[in-house]
Amino acid sequence: MIKFENVTFKYSDTNFAILENVNLTIPAGELVLVVGKTGSGKSTLLGLINGLVPNFTGGDLTGDVSVNGRSIREFPPRDFADLVGVVRQDPRASFVTDLVEDELAYGMEQLGIAPSTMRRRVEEVLDLLGLAELRNRSLATLSGGQRQRVAIASVLTTNPKVLVLDEPTSALDPSAAEEVLAAIQRLVHDLGLTVVLAEHRLERVVQYADRVIVVDREAEVYADRPAQVFASSLLAPPVVELGRTAGWSPLPLTVRDARKFADELRTRLEKSKPRIRVNVATKTLVSVENLNFNYGNLRALRHIDLDISDGEIVALMGRNGSGKSTLLSQLVGLLEPTSGKILVNGKNPLTLKGKSLIESVGLVPQEPTDLLIADSVINECIASDSDSGAVPGTTFNIFEQLTTDVSENSHPRDLSEGEKLSLALAVVLAAKPPLILLDEPTRGLDYAAKRQLVSSLQKLGKKNHTIILATHDVELAAEVATRVILLADGEIVTDGPVNEVLSSSPMFSPQVSKVMSPANWLTVSDVAFALEDLR
Repeated sequence: MIKFENVTFKYSDTNFAILENVNLTIPAGELVLVVGKTGSGKSTLLGLINGLVPNFTGGDLTGDVSVNGRSIREFPPRDFADLVGVVRQDPRASFVTDLVEDELAYGMEQLGIAPSTMRRRVEEVLDLLGLAELRNRSLATLSGGQRQRVAIASVLTTNPKVLVLDEPTSALDPSAAEEVLAAIQRLVHDLGLTVVLAEHRLERVVQYADRVIVVDREAEVYADRPAQVFASSLLAPPVVELGRTAGWSPLPLTVRDARKFADELRTRLEKSKPRIRVNVATKTLVSVENLNFNYGNLRALRHIDLDISDGEIVALMGRNGSGKSTLLSQLVGLLEPTSGKILVNGKNPLTLKGKSLIESVGLVPQEPTDLLIADSVINECIASDSDSGAVPGTTFNIFEQLTTDVSENSHPRDLSEGEKLSLALAVVLAAKPPLILLDEPTRGLDYAAKRQLVSSLQKLGKKNHTIILATHDVELAAEVATRVILLADGEIVTDGPVNEVLSSSPMFSPQVSKVMSPANWLTVSDVAFALEDLR
């Protein structure tokens, strides 16, 4: 179905090839997972499938890519619209209408599909992805995860033979991610759809993959079965890392596989206890009293009462649309409460402006580019130093600690999602605010970049920075949080220590917890630490 022949590609502003001598064949009817480090070229590989790279990105291409016999050298991207459906990392960038139902119909209108067929396909896809209740909603009012599902749905209505997905579950809660991936799997199995999917959260998708493509700047791009790839790959889901740590053979790829070994490991660890993540608080930094907020007639937050101390790392979790991002917006003063009271370090965030605001609270939004306004990385860092009154070079030094191999002359909007996040986080940290808010901070981050983020957040917590992160990434919460707050329909339903909350939640448990239950082990690092003590 898809063939890469001697493909080498270099962007115009770089002096190295991001993909070199790639030869791949992707058969029809397979679900193929593309893995690699942040910035390794995964999005470039996906963009080549319908010719968006290099026709819109620019750059030098040698070799050829063909889909169902149609070459990207002979046909422009528009001629692939009936053949290849593409969902990009940022769903907002692909929306062209205002309402959900209109967005689902738009692609079909451009292809001249009959109205009766359009209506049937819209209904089918709404049911397939659980979007029926959102059909008349404005796209501007949707949560990040809801936008992601609408973007996937708008592509599926055109009935493509190939579906290309770039980080499709990055903004979805665990339940919604399972629903989307199960729906995609049905399309592969029942309709013979070919799916090429790039994803960093391997724990969610490995079980569905027929084949894995590894993209690595320092090595040949290659494809193999999941078991063969993850036997040696540095990029691996937690359950594989757990198997390596415990010395299991063969290495498990799923929680179900790993449970076959769990009894033996629990016996080895029966005299050990997981590390308990706590902080020594000296004062209350955030105080929320009977907070309520409405979007028109929609009640987004209801009766929120919270006290959060300095040094705490709090994970806000819950389904898409449960109110996590809205609560963060309240804490930084972007939205005024319908009723209730908020104090950050004794001050109402609505009264803080300019420098006094960024020195009190910093927010890295779900779309990091919302913070980035300059035309290059270095100019963004210079502007940040000026705004925060930091010593020149402070922001860039922080950025270099969070990521590597990024040119200071690169345009921020040309960076990978993980690199954009690192730059936005550097901008926020330059002002040294005591309260740091992060909305889906691991979106677009590979495991290595996530470990660097975890290390950075833990260091900030030890320096008495308070961190509140809204996340669907249960593995991140397990690694870094000291406390977890679960929201549902705008209300707090659970608030407690991370070990207790995550290990008791079927939906929000990390992979290690599912394998080791009923013992309260959360992460591979916890298990490795305990095994090392036993030696």
